[in-house]
Amino acid sequence: MTAQGNRPSTASPSRQRIPNAGDGLNRPFGARPYLQPRTTPPIVSFESEPPSTPGVETASATRSAAIIGAAFILSRLLGILRDVLLGYQFGVSSELDAYYAAFRIPDLVFLGVMSVAFGAAFIPVFGGFLARGENDAARRLASAVIELAMVMTVILCVIAFVLAGPLMRHVIAPDLPPDVMPDAIQTMRILLLSPILIGLGIAAKGILEAQDLFTLPALAPVAYNAAIIFGIIVFAPTLGIQGVAIGAVIGAAAHIAVQVPGVFKSGCRFMPASRPFNVAGVMEVMRLLGPRVIGQAAFQINFIWVTGLANRSGEGRVAALNFGWQMLMLPHGLIALSISTVIFPRMARLYEQGKTEEVRHVFTQALTPMLFLTLPASIGLYEFRFAIVKAIFQNGAFNETGTELVASAIEFLALGLVFYAVVEISTRIFYAMKDTVTPVVAGVIIIVINMIIGYLLLDSLGHVGLAIGLTASTGVEAIILMAVLRRRIGGLEPDFGRWLAKLLLATAVMTLMAELVTHHLNEALASPTIGKPMTLLLVGYAVALVGATYFVAAWILRIPEVTVMMRRLTGIAGRLPVLGPVFR
Repeated sequence: MTAQGNRPSTASPSRQRIPNAGDGLNRPFGARPYLQPRTTPPIVSFESEPPSTPGVETASATRSAAIIGAAFILSRLLGILRDVLLGYQFGVSSELDAYYAAFRIPDLVFLGVMSVAFGAAFIPVFGGFLARGENDAARRLASAVIELAMVMTVILCVIAFVLAGPLMRHVIAPDLPPDVMPDAIQTMRILLLSPILIGLGIAAKGILEAQDLFTLPALAPVAYNAAIIFGIIVFAPTLGIQGVAIGAVIGAAAHIAVQVPGVFKSGCRFMPASRPFNVAGVMEVMRLLGPRVIGQAAFQINFIWVTGLANRSGEGRVAALNFGWQMLMLPHGLIALSISTVIFPRMARLYEQGKTEEVRHVFTQALTPMLFLTLPASIGLYEFRFAIVKAIFQNGAFNETGTELVASAIEFLALGLVFYAVVEISTRIFYAMKDTVTPVVAGVIIIVINMIIGYLLLDSLGHVGLAIGLTASTGVEAIILMAVLRRRIGGLEPDFGRWLAKLLLATAVMTLMAELVTHHLNEALASPTIGKPMTLLLVGYAVALVGATYFVAAWILRIPEVTVMMRRLTGIAGRLPVLGPVFR
């Protein structure tokens, strides 16, 4: 559950990773021929036993990543529409600050219990039972973990509901204006229904993804965002931010409803246990869960800290930082999250079978296309920050001041996109190896670094200093995790250095073109006579031109990802009746 939608993202600033919840849902700022053929095929249901013969084509994983990517694009398009409507309705204002602040405790409950229980802690153990053909044990484990996690979630939500007033006034956002404080408190109470509903959705997500069933979990955030949009249009004009919160609760219910048919079809049924701690695998999940709970608690304390500092820096700064964060999550979710979501269950099974070398190979083959797409996305978001925000958001209550505030946050958030991607994918390897301690230790370290940097830069740079802290601390986290992985599974493949040099050269060519284009683009957009359609057209043309420059440079340098893409496009064109004679 998140301030806006498609979490599961999840996705966030200085953190262990964007929590697997969606891992698709967009939380407020708060986190290739690329896959080896697996040695066991996807387990399509509890009724099917893993075949004894290996051999699933890489295309299977590629299709899974494509499904997740396509669903994420749809969800993010709805997410952008959601943010546009929020900006139009509220602008970059203290009321929207209150809306985002209201998510802090509900997110803490969700991420501290359900997200970790059915993400990094659950999938390796659950997937291990499936890989060994122990389907009944997998059923019982899923039921027991749901039972325990839901009891804890409900207890925490009730406590938070009772203490909502003191928590908001004295901990989360003491600097909110008095006129919006009651709305923030009541919105938080409404949103406390979401951890329960989204928690069930994440349980279903973990069960389905452990069986390589990705479609319904990828579509669930689409329903979540659609419901929030419904809340903004129908309820917000009369109920304000509380109306948006009602939409979020409806979306949380839709999130689980979308996935229930897939869970039943897979053969999984809820079987309550009188002694859930005695169920096989539960204590192993608890062992893995412990460090993650600590890490997520620290993670959310970091969010609360950033929210408080942003409120201190002025009205609308929380909203501005959140808008910037959502723009960062679009390329991150489409690229890094899609890839890492697909490879995580596979690496967990490979490690369970003792195939550490294959785990390393899956990782290295996933890393190159991720960097190939993420690095230019980072530069593009940095260069076009003003133009993109103006084209997408500036309308209604979202004025030019709001555009400047959001773009100034994106300026430094965009530079950390590669770091977030590396953290996302490398953290999944540790979880696949049932090591939840290393990512948590690294995460806690960088959270402390982020808090210090944000506090020191707040007076001089305001919310921009907070963006700098998020990027710098995540860079440190990426370095720590990669250094530990190098010692655990060995270094990257020998030709990676030469490939990276070519990538950097192609990106440099793109950057030069972007500098030239954005100079003229910003001058054109400064004209008071230019309308929204022409703004969108000019920005789209400029982005396409710079993107084409990157791909042409990469093609000239013979970067493998481009040559493979060109061969596939040529093959597709050759099968078309009109273009076939040209490409054959």
